[in-house]
Amino acid sequence: MKPLKELTRPNIWALKPYSSARDEYSGKEASVFLDANENPYNTPNNRYPDPLQRELKDLIGRVKKVSTDRIFLGNGSDEAIDLPFRAFCRPGIDNVVAIDPTYGMYQVCAEVNDVEYRKVQLDENFQFKAADLLAATDEHTKLIFLCSPNNPTGNRLCREEILTLLRSFEGLVILDEAYADFSNEASFLQQLDEFPNLIILQTFSKAWGCAGIRLGMAFASQEIINLLNKIKYPYNVNRLTQQEAIHMIEKHYQVQQWVESLLHERTRLIQEFQKLACCRRIYPTDANFFLTRVSDAKKIYNYLVDKGIIVRNRSSVTLCQDCLRITIGTRPENDTLLEALKNYKEEEA
Repeated sequence: MKPLKELTRPNIWALKPYSSARDEYSGKEASVFLDANENPYNTPNNRYPDPLQRELKDLIGRVKKVSTDRIFLGNGSDEAIDLPFRAFCRPGIDNVVAIDPTYGMYQVCAEVNDVEYRKVQLDENFQFKAADLLAATDEHTKLIFLCSPNNPTGNRLCREEILTLLRSFEGLVILDEAYADFSNEASFLQQLDEFPNLIILQTFSKAWGCAGIRLGMAFASQEIINLLNKIKYPYNVNRLTQQEAIHMIEKHYQVQQWVESLLHERTRLIQEFQKLACCRRIYPTDANFFLTRVSDAKKIYNYLVDKGIIVRNRSSVTLCQDCLRITIGTRPENDTLLEALKNYKEEEA
């Protein structure tokens, strides 16, 4: 890995971050707050939240077995995706490399930040070779994006190829583990010490059932986390989000029950889906969804919409012609989908 200062945009390295009122007295006890121009009424929502989310990070650190100085919390994973572009990529000069197909926000953030986005197509099994990604890099490549389990394909990427990439690339590798809770493969969290160029993304939106509170997590070296905190908005995670996340962590046992239930339903739904006349292929999945090739994705999608059932048509995505992405729901929801597709007739659609 190159020195972090060499990877960081010079203006960001030299930036003096905004100092919020809540940062300046850190470490002291206080009961009268006259420093932040807040309204003294309507407790507790009248007060700005902890800008560094200390209580929440402490709980996350215990669950994830990661020290709090290696945790960044953002307004959804989208903030944690965007900030590395702003910290490390010079607009119009630097570039990033990513697998294709994958989560679309990586490319959106690249385009918003005026950073060239280089795609490297996966093979027919939706896997990649580290050598292919490395061949797409040059001296201006700052970031490589991987998503494992991948979206929209659902499969986990080859661990050995990820390790080869981490050992060979001189920039930063961003590994999005949004769906890792549904996979039997171990997270890379415990390998942060081994790879200072690794940034891991996780989220409260999937296994934790908290998509509505918009809370994303990034795990990396303390130096990288310090840079992200340096450029984030001061109060990027609101108090209500922090409190709900704390509440969810306190009942993390229920989250594991949800995961086990969804994995059981995933197996059942895939088995039943394979029997449908419209099903052509179901791809292996390690996520809470599966990708299936069907007889006519557009017709079937529209047919399901008319029935009040929403899935995702991924036909416009590389390697996914006539593919639907189907999220695992509750048993009644899954049965409603199956019953509708059993009654689907190609000539009537």
